[in-house]
Amino acid sequence: MRKTLVPVLTLGLAVVGLAAGCAQPPQAQIDAARTAVTSASDTKVSVYAPDQFASMQDAQSRLDAELAAQEAKFFITRSYAEAEKLAAEVETAAKQAAEAAAVAEEQAKNDATQLIADAKAALEAGVTTLATAPKGKGTEADLQAMQADLDGATTALTEAETALGAMDYMEAKARAQAAKTSIDGVVAAVEAAKVARGGGR
Repeated sequence: MRKTLVPVLTLGLAVVGLAAGCAQPPQAQIDAARTAVTSASDTKVSVYAPDQFASMQDAQSRLDAELAAQEAKFFITRSYAEAEKLAAEVETAAKQAAEAAAVAEEQAKNDATQLIADAKAALEAGVTTLATAPKGKGTEADLQAMQADLDGATTALTEAETALGAMDYMEAKARAQAAKTSIDGVVAAVEAAKVARGGGR
């Protein structure tokens, strides 16, 4: 009986050992996925590619949940095939997010630069236009308000250029657009006043 039991026990232990040896987390793939996520986060992905950032986070959450689920199992029953698949998905999602963010950031930079240039040109035109505004009784308050709008636009443009220099392109765009909108409002108001006074354009 002992002679029979020894091989059986040896075989059983070998099977258990083999199962334990095979049921290991795919650490290399997990590390690669985490490195890709860190790299993507460094490229301001949440700002410039929010949809891809959300997909990356979702993939990371699913991977973490799968790893936790396998860790909670008895070691013989663990399987990391799904975790390996999810790790690859995380790495792919992170790389796609980083690439999308880089493209979007470059586009935002170009847009901000153009908006600032357009707003500067508009400001010059706005100052000239305001100088031609009808003057007379009852116009002083309106003229002061429009001058204040142009002064505010000048400040916004300075802030836009500062943001551009700091590579905060979204803020630069917002400030430049606000300046342009304010200037356009002044020009429209002056032209409307001219028409009301019978001066035409």
